[in-house]
Amino acid sequence: MDAESKLAPTKFEQALDTLGQAKPYAKSLYQTEVFQQAIDLARTDDGLKQLFSYAPRFDEAGVFQGGPWEQASKLQPPFVGGSLKLKGVNSIVELLSELRMLAIAKGLYEHKEVSAQEAKEFLNEVLALNLDILFPPETEEARIGSGEHIERAERLFRFLGDELSFQAIANQIVAEIDRLTVQRPIMVNRIVKMITMAKQMMESDISEEVKQSLQAYSAAVTAPSPLSKEWSSFREYRLSLKNASEEELKQEAEAFAGSVRDTGLVSPYHAVFLRHLNRVKPELLPAALSLSETGEAILNAQSNLVHDMIQVAIHPHTAQSIYGLGKILDRGLLSQEPLLPSIRRLIELDIHPEVKQILLTPENKREGLTANAVLLAGTLSVLGQPLGIGQGLNPTCQSARALSLWAQHGPGQLLEFIARGARDNDVDIIFEGEPLHSSSLEGGVASEIHQELDPVSKVLVPHLDKIYNEMMKRTALRGEDGHKWVNPEFYGEWVPRGFANIINPATGAVTDYAGFVRLFYSTHHPDYNEGYELIYPNPVGIYITNVHGDLLGLHAVSIQRIAADEAGEYRIYFYNPNNDSGQNWGQGIEPSVKGHGEQEGEASLPFSQFAARMYAFHYNPYEQGDSYAVEDEIVEEITSLAKESWGRQYTWLD
Repeated sequence: MDAESKLAPTKFEQALDTLGQAKPYAKSLYQTEVFQQAIDLARTDDGLKQLFSYAPRFDEAGVFQGGPWEQASKLQPPFVGGSLKLKGVNSIVELLSELRMLAIAKGLYEHKEVSAQEAKEFLNEVLALNLDILFPPETEEARIGSGEHIERAERLFRFLGDELSFQAIANQIVAEIDRLTVQRPIMVNRIVKMITMAKQMMESDISEEVKQSLQAYSAAVTAPSPLSKEWSSFREYRLSLKNASEEELKQEAEAFAGSVRDTGLVSPYHAVFLRHLNRVKPELLPAALSLSETGEAILNAQSNLVHDMIQVAIHPHTAQSIYGLGKILDRGLLSQEPLLPSIRRLIELDIHPEVKQILLTPENKREGLTANAVLLAGTLSVLGQPLGIGQGLNPTCQSARALSLWAQHGPGQLLEFIARGARDNDVDIIFEGEPLHSSSLEGGVASEIHQELDPVSKVLVPHLDKIYNEMMKRTALRGEDGHKWVNPEFYGEWVPRGFANIINPATGAVTDYAGFVRLFYSTHHPDYNEGYELIYPNPVGIYITNVHGDLLGLHAVSIQRIAADEAGEYRIYFYNPNNDSGQNWGQGIEPSVKGHGEQEGEASLPFSQFAARMYAFHYNPYEQGDSYAVEDEIVEEITSLAKESWGRQYTWLD
């Protein structure tokens, strides 16, 4: 260690002592020096260890006072990685916060509100959510984006990894991958990235069970079949298939199908195999796609179209769409004659130059894909996985919800929108008798559209977002929530015209909440609504809250169905377009994605818990039971949950 490094701990300690002696109102004047000295120390592994030795003193000295990190009990793991990757003071404060948590986890500091176990779980989740920091990728992107703050974050995560058990981290990673894959999202980049990074843990001291799970997931996205394991390139694998025996091809088909069925993830080798079968052995396609009897019958009836779809859309780089193709066949969509020309049209569609630019990412260009191939592959995924559509990093839950609804109940309409959006770079929807053209509208809910989306969303969401925003602007002065008129016009005839909202537009206060709850029960709960069943998804508005029940914002989801679970309790099964439905909303309200009868892509909550987070819904006034029959205890329980969470931000008039 050089002379300067030897002096650094003394300087940091002096800065920490000075901060600790300062009056509460003057702490902010001395925090900057602490942060600067921490930056100097965190440049080396030894310096980081020395910083950690001071961590039990951080709270008492006032290191975090007056800032977002002050209350350790309210910190959330998903925000850590983003803060560490920011240039500026936030990244060093975040680093100090993680060292504080580590001190709590190791019993070096007893915190009043965070136990050692809670701190350990927090850090394990932080590591699991940020594997790209724990195991930085060797890519050009990583090189260009690197800097002192990134190197510091990587140094911190190595330190945390050494101090914590890899066993616990690996368990967390497998649990996270399990939780994400069961939701069957279309976009699997995050999952694949986690699997790729986690492969480096297989040589660590982790349990055999966890190791086998990681190996299975790794195989699913690389080489899950006997022959694919033998070859290191697609070219070699393709040549080997020409010489494979009938039995070997059957084994390949079963292995690929089983892997996809178990994980929802598709290997690029699967695309090579499917293209081979499409040319020389189409009778094995049902096995390779794991089709049901319905799916196999549809494939046989529409073999020419399926052949062309595989030829155009299925490539190693678009392999994930194989999952959607299988689901389309099993859904029987290709038995609907009007859809066939709409799908075939996408193969030869003259795509607008601006849309081509959006679809043909550098990776797609490098793979030699056409814009039509990318668009058709994306269409297969959306039609096959209506509940796998996500909004990405965009505030466009309404548009994602629309794509999901149309994929389920209006595939012809969706295909028409896709064709017009891709060919004309324009979409129009009629609102109260007047067509609204996206190409003539400015601005939307989202100021810009982040491109981490499936191809169909890339094409349509910018248009839909503008149209939805324009519809809401046109209803702004009507004295009621604009969704009452906008949703039926935007989504279509599936949305009932009855509408309830708890917020008084004039005052912004919660009004007649008890009546809102009773109306929801009498129109949706099987015990109170005369037995009417939900036929189409119902677009509803909910409040999103964090683990502490604090209000984060408004969100659009769809109620898919209402049914009793395995214990006989009625649950609401819903589609959440925010890419990950298994969150913790506080007060013990944690949407489940498996284990309670959820179908692919659904989340669920007990009826009353969902009702406690809802602020608006549609209903059919002709399918309403007796509101007065809803017990007072139910209304009181839901009201209490609401008032003690998101309701703290509102005035209540009832």
